[in-house]
Amino acid sequence: MSQIKAVIVEDSRLARNELKELIKGYPQIEVIGEAENVDDGFALLNNELPDLLFLDINMPEKDGFELLEMLDDVPITIFTTAFDEYAIKSFEYNALDYLLKPINEKRFAQAIEKVEEKLSKNTEATTKENTERLTGNSQIFIKDGEKCWLIKVGDISHFEIVGNYTRVFFLDEKPMLYKSLNQVEEKLPEKYFFRANRQQIINTNFITNVVPWFNGKLKLTMANGEEIEVSRRQSYLFKDKMSL
Repeated sequence: MSQIKAVIVEDSRLARNELKELIKGYPQIEVIGEAENVDDGFALLNNELPDLLFLDINMPEKDGFELLEMLDDVPITIFTTAFDEYAIKSFEYNALDYLLKPINEKRFAQAIEKVEEKLSKNTEATTKENTERLTGNSQIFIKDGEKCWLIKVGDISHFEIVGNYTRVFFLDEKPMLYKSLNQVEEKLPEKYFFRANRQQIINTNFITNVVPWFNGKLKLTMANGEEIEVSRRQSYLFKDKMSL
C-alpha cells in the first residue's frame, strides 16, 4: 500500500504529540500537517487533501463536527476525544472510528487496520469503475418524453442536478435523465469530465475561460456562455488536473 497522508486537528499540543508518538509505529502513515482549531484545520485540509484525518471533537469556538460540515470532500476520519457521549453522533458523520483518550495502543492498531482495509477497498472500487467507464467516443441513448437522442459522450458539455434528475447539456439540447449525478459520474471518462461542485460535472474541452473567484474558488465559462463556479476544494484539484 502507498503512503497514507494524515492530518491531525486537535487543540491540545500534548494530545497531538501523544498521537504522533503512536503514529511513529506505523511507517506507512505520514503526518503532513497539524492544526489546533477548526479554521486552521479547514485551511490545512483544503491545501493538503490528506487520506486520513485524526480529529478532536471539543475545540474552542467550533467543534470537530462543524469542521466536517465545512468540507466539500471529507477524508477518512478517526475521532479522538476524552468524551464518550459523542460516539453515536460521530458515526452519523461517517467516521471510521472513535478513540477515547488516553488512546490505547491496541485500539489504535485496530483503527489503523480499518483505515488500510478501507483504502484498499477504495482502490479496488476505483479500478473496477475505471474499467467500466465510457470513452469520449462512446455513444449513449437519451430519452426525455417523446424525444430521443443518440449522442457521443464527448459531445456533452456538462451535467447538472435537477431534483432527482440530471440535466444533460449538448448542442442546444437539455434533456433530463432519471439518474443521480453520482450515478452518471461513475460512468464518465475521467480524462474529459470533472466534478466542479456538488451540483455540476463539466467536460473540460468545453471551457472557454477560467478566472479566480472568491475564497480561492474558480469561475469557469463554458462554450454556451454558462458560468460555473468550482468549489474551493475542487478548485485545487482542477488546477492539478489541468496543469502540465
